[in-house]
Amino acid sequence: MTKPRILYTKPSITEREVAYATDAAANGWGERCYDYINRFEAAFAAHLGVTHAISTSSCTGALHMGLAALGVGPGDEVILADTNWTASAAPIVHLAAKPVFVDVLPDSWCIDPEKAAAAITPKTKAIIAVHIYGNLCDMDRLLAIGARHDIPVVEDAAEALGSEWRGRKAGSLGAFGAFSFHGTKTVTTGEGGMFVTSDSKLYEKVLTLSNHGRARGQKKQFWPDEVGFKYKMSNLQAAVGLAQIERVNELVERKREIFYAYQEQLAGVNAISMNPEPADTKNGFWMPTVVFAPETDVTREKLQGAFAAENIDARVFFWPLSSLPPFESVPENTVAYDLPGRAINLPSYHDMTAEEIGRVVQVLRDCATA
Repeated sequence: MTKPRILYTKPSITEREVAYATDAAANGWGERCYDYINRFEAAFAAHLGVTHAISTSSCTGALHMGLAALGVGPGDEVILADTNWTASAAPIVHLAAKPVFVDVLPDSWCIDPEKAAAAITPKTKAIIAVHIYGNLCDMDRLLAIGARHDIPVVEDAAEALGSEWRGRKAGSLGAFGAFSFHGTKTVTTGEGGMFVTSDSKLYEKVLTLSNHGRARGQKKQFWPDEVGFKYKMSNLQAAVGLAQIERVNELVERKREIFYAYQEQLAGVNAISMNPEPADTKNGFWMPTVVFAPETDVTREKLQGAFAAENIDARVFFWPLSSLPPFESVPENTVAYDLPGRAINLPSYHDMTAEEIGRVVQVLRDCATA
């Protein structure tokens, strides 16, 4: 008999999300067509401790507009980690700039600040700090590098809602932050994102860009002052987002509970390392991940096969972007190339049971001792 399927992720939806979405569908039109958008943006900014938030159709869109507002354009370079999803690099390419991929740290899997500093050239326009799987980049070192070279540091916090660096929330430390509300994320709107900043000038630039280039103070109707973007979130999505952000502490804490359950049950397996949580930080643990030690000879393919045999979904670790067809190059990013072959992301949806966590752990233990 086939065991029940364990999905790697799914959202936590309650009566509150359904009620808000129903109200938006029934009444959120005409003069009320921005009601939930405005409330969601205000609630999200308040949660992060930033001054401004603009809801978007995706984190990619938030990054695209933010980088454009910083002046990234043809011939410029933007530094980011090689271990990433393509969404972090795509906006750079859309702006006719060049993504420069550098290696990651072996413990956090995030950008290596020393490698980022070494990659700076006169063409460098920004550094993107991607908080992978909820793990935090070393923001102290990156911000110091940015200040020294007068280069903005941008936070791709798509996966880091709930993570905190020395008491400040991920996404609130850089020139701007970008978040994702994809259906896999801790807080979701199905698809969607958010641009955040406490820089009022940058906010006004992005606000104009986000509305097809129509400035907020423009009195003429249908009069764009420049060519902008169309990355808006719908009022219906924002209704779900508002309900989710009102539950954000509960949602983040459940993610943390699941991670710690894994960590506790895998404590005796020395061949496995997991997402770190350095002193003075908090990890939102969006995606619990295990990396097997090289001497175990456990491979990604072996892990995929073992999980599939138990009817459990498991995600592969991100491929180095420089290895993918759109970006193919040969940088000396040894850590970024080594990690994916012996790592796997674990299921972590909010209503996982202790029995389901136990099933996942057993697969890992079996692989470690095989």
